[in-house]
Amino acid sequence: TMPDSSPAHSLAASSHTSHLMVLQTAQQEPSLTRPPHCSVASARSPAAMDTSPATPLLLQPPAPSIDPFAAKAAVNKGGGAATAVYDLRREPKIPAPFVWPHAEVRPTTAQELAVPVVDVGVLRNGDAAGLRRAVAQVAAACATHGFFQVSGHGVDEALARAALDGASGFFRLPLAEKQRARRVPGTVSGYTSAHADRFASKLPWKETLSFGFHDRAGAAPVVVDYFTSTLGPDYEPMGRVYQEYCGKMKELSLRIMELLELSQGVEKRGYYREFFADSSSIMRCNYYPPCPEPERTLGTGPHCDPTALTILLQDDVGGLEVLVDGDWRPVRPVPGAMVINIGDTFMVITPLSALLSLINCRNSSQLPMLCSAVLCFPTSEPAHKNCLAVLEPRGKGPWEP
Repeated sequence: TMPDSSPAHSLAASSHTSHLMVLQTAQQEPSLTRPPHCSVASARSPAAMDTSPATPLLLQPPAPSIDPFAAKAAVNKGGGAATAVYDLRREPKIPAPFVWPHAEVRPTTAQELAVPVVDVGVLRNGDAAGLRRAVAQVAAACATHGFFQVSGHGVDEALARAALDGASGFFRLPLAEKQRARRVPGTVSGYTSAHADRFASKLPWKETLSFGFHDRAGAAPVVVDYFTSTLGPDYEPMGRVYQEYCGKMKELSLRIMELLELSQGVEKRGYYREFFADSSSIMRCNYYPPCPEPERTLGTGPHCDPTALTILLQDDVGGLEVLVDGDWRPVRPVPGAMVINIGDTFMVITPLSALLSLINCRNSSQLPMLCSAVLCFPTSEPAHKNCLAVLEPRGKGPWEP
């Protein structure tokens, strides 16, 4: 992961911004008594997400962004510095730490990235011609930018909508409620707003909720356990949606490994699938609130995925871009399809040593954007460490934290 970029923010701030300092025991907003609805049966369309502006934080002239007394009190038990927490839906303009250099937020080109839509269903339906076509599409994508989309993946549409819908409901909760799941420094799982707990400048205009998944024999349902232990028993239905969704993503990742194996001419059939059969993954839900100045910031900065494989479910707003020949090209969402990105770690076990494409996500000024990414890692800790040991000396990246 990317190292911390600079010292912590200065506690001084201009009076017209409204980012918030959150204490563990502070109650900035009333806590909701019920979690967002997220059952598969009641899932609604991602296009129906609320796009109305948030209620103003204050009905009077805003106070200074960070109360110096609150800032002085916001110190962890180990004596560490306070961390600013931003409520992005309430910002009238972007605070200084979110401003990116002009060269890094240059406009997107009108030319969309040529991303093939690959029918992975041909692996099981006996369509030999379709399989040859799918293998050729994946091989071509791997030889250029490492991106393709998949259809025929077998993931129920209602489950996919529920995954986006559950995330949408969570990110609409009051900030104090979301902070109950805040990410502990040094860990992966949890909620964070703009990664402000790790970086001091060039912050991304987004919120994230991350949690791990594995399905090893005899293991408890780890995603359900995460939601109930972190947010309480009322969040069990939400945990069950993501438990099921992550399981389907695991199945899909193994099918994609079969196509990658065929596209790279691997002699031993089933090698990639076997290598990743006991893999772990991290699911990251990303929320990009409408941005008052999208031309000055990014939802996710330029980075490479350090994973073996990333499976991305976008809403219909999109925002994903890939750097090709010096231009940022958008990846248009295809209804019912999922975006696949070949990550850095996969290069260690394939001949794709030269393949690396920088990606980012650009904000909208009017609409919120939402996506769910499942990041797949190798089968075991020793294998994962070996992959990282090979990658780190190459200086690849940067990697999105």
